Amino acid sequence: MERTTQTGTARFQRAERRQIEFRPLALDQLLAEDHAARLIWAYVEGLDLTLLYQKIKAVDGNAGRNPIDPKILLSLWLFATVEGVTSARRLAKLCQEHLAYLWICGEVSVNYHTLSDFRTQHHEFLDDLLTQSVATLLHQGLIELNSLAQDGMRVRASASSSSFRRKPTLDECLAQAEQHLETLQRESEEDVGVENRREQAARVRAARERQERIEAALEERETLVPKMERRKKGSGSEARASTTDPEARKMKMADGGFRPAYNVQFATTTDTLVIAGVEVVNAGTDGGQMKPMIDQLERRYQQAPEQYLADGGFVKLDDITALEQAGITTYLPIMEQTRKESQGIDPFAPVKGDSEEVKRWRARMGTSTAKEIYQQRSATAEFPNAGCRNRGLGQFPVRGLLKARAICLWQALAHNFQRTLDLRRQATG
Repeated sequence: MERTTQTGTARFQRAERRQIEFRPLALDQLLAEDHAARLIWAYVEGLDLTLLYQKIKAVDGNAGRNPIDPKILLSLWLFATVEGVTSARRLAKLCQEHLAYLWICGEVSVNYHTLSDFRTQHHEFLDDLLTQSVATLLHQGLIELNSLAQDGMRVRASASSSSFRRKPTLDECLAQAEQHLETLQRESEEDVGVENRREQAARVRAARERQERIEAALEERETLVPKMERRKKGSGSEARASTTDPEARKMKMADGGFRPAYNVQFATTTDTLVIAGVEVVNAGTDGGQMKPMIDQLERRYQQAPEQYLADGGFVKLDDITALEQAGITTYLPIMEQTRKESQGIDPFAPVKGDSEEVKRWRARMGTSTAKEIYQQRSATAEFPNAGCRNRGLGQFPVRGLLKARAICLWQALAHNFQRTLDLRRQATG
């Protein structure tokens, strides 16, 4: 390539950040018309937020500061969840720096504490919102609940393995916590400055919360003792509970290791991939989780699916019997099918003690039709799990079953929002 000889000084455009200019632009003009933040705001405006507005104590004629419009907080967390933002502190910072979040806020100042509280304090509303949003899709004919698949996903708890203690250690920790709290309360009664009083109050609150967690850990441990004794006599003394998150349990994770976690359950429509049911439990296995999910679906939508798919971890004969008796056709794999076939045993033949419903299930799973239907399970049930992972749900940022369930409801709402956009595009061609 022939080189050209430069005969003068090169000219180029330089960045200029100190020039004072007057730009008559509204915040609304800076955000693209088709931006996802606008879509979420429009979606939230169409929801029934009565439960949230009824909790507002500031009313006309009374003193007090106006709280933040629940629509803003709901839109912020829904947009943040879609974008994979799981930290309240990170979201608070984005509300000061990122155009889309600034647009949602609309000049309203939002702090970390308000965001953190809103995310977990409205569990009942979030649960109702899931029902409301799925029911709307049903009414519009965009989805059906005829066929669903259920799957479980282990999500790490906000606790370490070292926080699990036996009863003697828990008793010792409780005694120390009580003594520490008593000392702090005695010190707080002294005449100190305003700043010191605030710091002291924060220390007292933290000490009280630790004492409450240890007391909860002792209570949770007592619930584990009978279960461990049933498995192996004399093992109850080995029962441990976490002083950080008492409701968490050590579970086998996807990589084969054991860590403190919760078991997240999603029920998803097989054809449209919409999450219809959400549950969070601290059971380490999926066995026995089908019937509670079916009960939840019936409460939400006053109907049960015609077909229900789940993997081998859900196989519990009592659950299969209950679902079949309710008119639900179950599709779950036969346990140890390969081993039985290698031994010349028909895996689809009835087993002694089987109910009539279980016999029908075994025979059904030997047909080509059932095998073809069951192939839908993997793509359906594991789709929302992968979405949650991609949106940052690798570890819960909160503690306790109820708060963990609130996080999963946010994930389900974000997932369904994106599916709603896709379904409406498909419907309009």
